[in-house]
Amino acid sequence: MTTITTARPRLGSLTAESTFITRSFIHSVRDVEALLMAVVLPTMLMLMFTWIFGNAIDPTGGYVDYVVPGIILLCAGFGASSTAISVSRDMTTGIIDRFRTMPIRSGAVLTGHVVASLARNLVATAVVIAVALLVGFRPVATPVEWAMVFGIIALYILAITYLFAAIGLAASTPEAASGYGFILLFLPYVSSAFVPVETMPGWLQWIAENQPITPVIETIRALLMDAPLGDSAGWAIGWCLGIIAASVLWGGWLFRRKAGRR
Repeated sequence: MTTITTARPRLGSLTAESTFITRSFIHSVRDVEALLMAVVLPTMLMLMFTWIFGNAIDPTGGYVDYVVPGIILLCAGFGASSTAISVSRDMTTGIIDRFRTMPIRSGAVLTGHVVASLARNLVATAVVIAVALLVGFRPVATPVEWAMVFGIIALYILAITYLFAAIGLAASTPEAASGYGFILLFLPYVSSAFVPVETMPGWLQWIAENQPITPVIETIRALLMDAPLGDSAGWAIGWCLGIIAASVLWGGWLFRRKAGRR
């Protein structure tokens, strides 16, 4: 008697990716609290720095123009941090075991989380910029410079989201993923986001000048306020691409190791 084995047809990559992107979008819509917090927390920080600390830092009233680029990246960080929790939840609740039985590429799961987070955070960023305009933010960027600003922001969000996704894979529980991600949210405070780097202690200036967030902030600030770009744009793009590459490799290795799929 002859046994006939039929191989399961493997879904095309675009079909798998679109399915998991849709899944992540649905989860985002249902998790209204996380989206609100991604917008409300950075907005509250912006209002606090502008109205409470702003006059002490810059008595001329122009501090809002300085601080908004840093608040934008802080907003992206808050929004992307939820990706670590979502990925960790997928890895610990057994849903990945069900996905393993399907003829799909394993990386499609992570792609769904990342793309949905990118779209969600771009919306949150637009809301934060709108609030900044209401409280006195007055950029002088041209339409082309605005397009470049959103391009840099999107690249940064993509980088930080892939990094948070990898952290979610590395963490043993969603709570641990939240804790690890929270540490990264402190990076903007050790940068040029809120005060010029040269006002910091000497030993801290080196750290602030050579970490990835400072050139991203300086690039956004220069484009919005018509200031010289210098070499900040090159460093910003290089840092973002490097983080994406490292996170994709690390995340892919972790996913294959934990999910047992190639």
